[in-house]
Amino acid sequence: MSRIIAVTNQKGGVGKTTTTVNLCASLADAGQRTLLVDMDPQGNAATGAGINPRELDLSMYQVLLGTADLQDCIQPTEIENFAVAPARLEMSGAEIELVSAFSRELKLRHALHPLIDDYDYIFVDCPPSLGLLTVNALSAATEILVPVQCEYYALEGLGQLLHNVEMVREGLNPALVISAIVMVMYDARTRLAAEVVSDVRRHFGDRVCKVVVPRSVRLSEAPSVGQPVTVYAPTSRGAVAYRELAREIHERGDPRHVVVDCSAVGPFDGADDALGTDGRYEVVEGAST
Repeated sequence: MSRIIAVTNQKGGVGKTTTTVNLCASLADAGQRTLLVDMDPQGNAATGAGINPRELDLSMYQVLLGTADLQDCIQPTEIENFAVAPARLEMSGAEIELVSAFSRELKLRHALHPLIDDYDYIFVDCPPSLGLLTVNALSAATEILVPVQCEYYALEGLGQLLHNVEMVREGLNPALVISAIVMVMYDARTRLAAEVVSDVRRHFGDRVCKVVVPRSVRLSEAPSVGQPVTVYAPTSRGAVAYRELAREIHERGDPRHVVVDCSAVGPFDGADDALGTDGRYEVVEGAST
């Protein structure tokens, strides 16, 4: 049975799509059957994997509206074991069109059900919001991976995300857990980056992955040529980091048999207490990695 991992953070520009594409590519390279489901209307996950959604007849838009099966929308990539269900800009209207639909929060879950034995991993790339598309992803997922950038405002909105996860657990998906928090865009030249990582580890403990993804020019360049960084620059720091991260996530195993209390979030419960009164991130004095 597939591990279905929703990659989400309501903030934009925190590396969700980069993380999703490169984890999928790394796991596929390791022999894991991997599907990437793009739920972001921008469609960047598909293009980052070398697929142009504009050239296709079907996308996740038709799947969510029930006019096409997910299997018919899946496209192979140049990497063996790695397939993509692409999104297009038209999906931005799906949230409005699904408002009156029966079980609108469960459309993706129902679409994925026939395929759960066909893949070892199904990653869902979520849009930078907590709307109906993200709720669909959380309702279908078995676990959540949250990329967090190693910069100011890193934890902005994270308390609200955890609150929404709790609501989804209570109303739609009791088995949902936050299995991994991934620190990305790490710049070793700055003291702030180390302090942010230390503070996140202090609050979230073992849920924070040991592997930290560095800032990398190659990571930024890879989407422009429609390739994961593991293909575009396989020996680069970013490629090495994502292969190690994929290994760590795989070795952690399926969390469905482990009880994780997502409500135990300390000072982040209900409000962004990690933010100062001016909205800037407050680091812990003297913290270090």
